[in-house]
Amino acid sequence: MVNVHCSHGVLMGTRLPNLDDIILSNQVCGGGVSLSSKEKRKKLRKRLPNWFKTSLPIGESQVRYNDTKDSVKENNLNTVCEEARCPNIHDCWGRGTATFMIAGEVCTRGCRFCAVGTVKTPPALNKNEPYELAEAVSKMGINHAVITVVNRDDLPDGGANHYRRCIIEINKKSPEVGLELLCSDLDGNMEALANLLKDIPLSVFAHNVECVPRLDSKVRDPRASFEQSINILKEAKRIRPDLKIKSSIMVGLGETNEEVTDAMKLLRDAGVEMITIGQYLQPGDRHLPVDRFPEPHQFAKWDSEARSLGFKAVASGPLVRSSYRAGLLREEAEGGIPVVTRESMGSAISELNLVE
Repeated sequence: MVNVHCSHGVLMGTRLPNLDDIILSNQVCGGGVSLSSKEKRKKLRKRLPNWFKTSLPIGESQVRYNDTKDSVKENNLNTVCEEARCPNIHDCWGRGTATFMIAGEVCTRGCRFCAVGTVKTPPALNKNEPYELAEAVSKMGINHAVITVVNRDDLPDGGANHYRRCIIEINKKSPEVGLELLCSDLDGNMEALANLLKDIPLSVFAHNVECVPRLDSKVRDPRASFEQSINILKEAKRIRPDLKIKSSIMVGLGETNEEVTDAMKLLRDAGVEMITIGQYLQPGDRHLPVDRFPEPHQFAKWDSEARSLGFKAVASGPLVRSSYRAGLLREEAEGGIPVVTRESMGSAISELNLVE
């Protein structure tokens, strides 16, 4: 079975909570009631600010969304987009973009922000997945597909050959569809990266640094690091200078505004051309709590800073996820107009659309 999910994807929290889902108090009240550890964690979860909202598509975007939804239902596709209540599902499907997670439903790493399950030895790869994935992309009738993966440290090449086969089969069946790979760090295996990228029909190679460097040990699995991620991104650009290179940062994990800017500079120096910045949301009680909710004006400032640093495509906002408007973001990186000025649904915030 192929898993489909939209916009952010699983790595930045798989479900956008509703206000009713969150304990409104962010303090544990004193008193005579004894709370379990789980109940205490729930009470410490922060309330979502009132700017966490997005609008529905209209016109052609609404028609496209309805068509995609009907196709998913008719073909019995398992969509994480709907199961995860992704805040950008209408915008994403309305723009002809969907994200597919491959290589299994569990990961070999235990990052403290991620809702994906962790196991030391995952089930074997589904050898039919490349063909099933190609069929799913074809049936959905989309124009841009993001292929994202779980970490497969159990495999000698980190799963690189499997990812390659999936991309190639999609292209064979739907050569008109733009392809973006949101890849793992392959445990730093540069040979596997080279084999993966050789002559592969990709438009965008993406790998997320997730957080600022100082927070690596707090946020990510010990096998991951900002430095290793930077090296993968830099090497991908060296191997395939024709590809657009993309990465993503979550905020609300304990970083400062200045650290986000510094991280963007490091990404740009590594050859990254596309960037998304979004709010971390706590997937469950055992995950890292949200440290803060930067206000919209701060996301607009990061957008401006990213553009001044030379990024060719930027999406920054509380509801932005790493695959937000992925097809349009690729067009922006290729010289198209900024996605934030194109019938914005409110997820991305920029000073570009504040002055319209």
